[in-house]
Amino acid sequence: MQASIDAVRVAGTPEGPVPVVVLAVDGEDDVVPIFIGFNEATSIARGLEADDIGRPLTHDLLLDVMEELGSRIDRVVINEIEQREDGQGGTYIADLHVQTPRGETVIDARPSDSLALAARTNASIEVTEDVFADGRDESEKFERLEDIRNVSGEM
Repeated sequence: MQASIDAVRVAGTPEGPVPVVVLAVDGEDDVVPIFIGFNEATSIARGLEADDIGRPLTHDLLLDVMEELGSRIDRVVINEIEQREDGQGGTYIADLHVQTPRGETVIDARPSDSLALAARTNASIEVTEDVFADGRDESEKFERLEDIRNVSGEM
């Protein structure tokens, strides 16, 4: 299922504020929210803005190295949710599909890092049907949340 980064927001939880990247899925009203760290959320938001901030951040550096080695990111696939034992959510699993001079290779990567790279390259984002079924939520819940760029002093 084709997806795109709809927003990077901050949710209030009993443990405090937690960033969430919201994936919109083509043809669906529901979204797939993935809770991530502040550094990753900031990096995704910066990638979406496509602003040159001078010295490269880690995700920018990785892309520079890949390009120098003749590689490019083809797509990101979020393909699994490893459920927690307590049944309260889980860990998302993603693969980076990279074109190299030797052909395509698939690299295991955190979804947050994968999405930060996709935001910088316009690589396609996919979620499997199982991930959508297990991770979907109502988009309205996330529209009310504050945008990360309004919360993070790092931006």
